[in-house]
Amino acid sequence: MRKSLMLTALTLLALSIQAADVEGGKVMASTVCAACHGANGVSVSSRIPHLAGQRAAYVASQLEAFQSGSRKSALMAIIAKQLSPDERVNVAAYFAAQPGAAPDAKSPLPAYIANTQVTLPAATKIGYRRYFVKDYPENKQVALYFANDAAMQAAAAGKALPDGSEIVAEVHSAKLDAAGTPVVGADGHFVPDQLQSLTGMARAAGWGKDIPAMLRNDNWNYAVFNADRTRRTDLNLAECLVCHSTKKDSGFLFLYPELVAASHSLVK
Repeated sequence: MRKSLMLTALTLLALSIQAADVEGGKVMASTVCAACHGANGVSVSSRIPHLAGQRAAYVASQLEAFQSGSRKSALMAIIAKQLSPDERVNVAAYFAAQPGAAPDAKSPLPAYIANTQVTLPAATKIGYRRYFVKDYPENKQVALYFANDAAMQAAAAGKALPDGSEIVAEVHSAKLDAAGTPVVGADGHFVPDQLQSLTGMARAAGWGKDIPAMLRNDNWNYAVFNADRTRRTDLNLAECLVCHSTKKDSGFLFLYPELVAASHSLVK
């Protein structure tokens, strides 16, 4: 019985692929999928598999596996669950129709990913308030989270963060004692030592207009910076968009409850 059901499923998948809307698949591929796998199936990074020239049945079945959870990937599960069965088949058929990728081939990041609008403030001590601290014992690091006044005022009112909101996280190495153990300060958290990196998320009117609806986080943009404040261009910020999309109910902010809690004491 199980074998019979499997054969029936494979037959139905094959029939679906034969009737696939390749042009419809192209639209999905050139917008959403392009962020990681490239508009023509040639991926943007060596750590992301090429889909160009892959068998349609394989790609469609893997999308179904991500959707069902039988294949694990936090990012792909979020995307696959938004695709209808027809969309999975259509995009699979489109990628199958593309020529295979050449050795070492790589696609550029789409403009809506590469051209982030986020910049760093001159200093988080001016116009920003620290609202959360998180220790990372495994890496001997500590992260300090700051929000600007627009974000703080909205959080204090229990509202979603409006355009003009900015969040910055500073990641520092923890100060170590003679035994190499992180030093804990009066607040119960690791004492920051050397700044190692910064991440920022900010929003303004129109910043989300060019991002495909499936990836868009309203008007939020994201960026990661080195300790010298230069922006890192080797990271795929589509991963930020996908992860934060799961927090739509809290305005796309992971630490919204913590921000609200802190705002009650910080905002006068």
